[in-house]
Amino acid sequence: MSAINKEPTGDGDIRAGKYLTLILAGEEYGLPILKVQEIIGMMPITRVPRMPEFVRGVINLRGKVIQVIDLRLKFGIESRTDTETSCIIVVQVKGSGEQSITLGISVDEVSEVLNIASDQIVDIPALGAGIDSGFMLGMGKVGDKVIMLLDLDRTFTDIITASGSIT
Repeated sequence: MSAINKEPTGDGDIRAGKYLTLILAGEEYGLPILKVQEIIGMMPITRVPRMPEFVRGVINLRGKVIQVIDLRLKFGIESRTDTETSCIIVVQVKGSGEQSITLGISVDEVSEVLNIASDQIVDIPALGAGIDSGFMLGMGKVGDKVIMLLDLDRTFTDIITASGSIT
């Protein structure tokens, strides 16, 4: 695995730590908890014309307009109608020049916060030619489940680069 995804610090792995886990199409994903600002219930989303399909639109969050990304569509998973467990996770991602950008991601449901140790994290297996796995930090093995650990900065690089900024 490249140094981008894993950089040892002494005897540890920088990927180890607390992750907010979420469910998306029955699969479990983990977001580094330090990237998470808050979790809010679904609210009215204003659609913005000519945006990519995975951009649901914008919300007014206490006077700040933030863009909401449908993580299902971003990952090429079929869309679904929101349910009572659907929510928006407000996160901070790094834009160009290391500036932080606030954005919301809509998910099926939030699960729990887990502390994932370095010995529970494995590198991403070879998925074949042409398959982009650069948006993942690795895979966490917790009990009998596998949690895909997301690199939010890399997941949303295309959106940030295309618009110069998200908001």
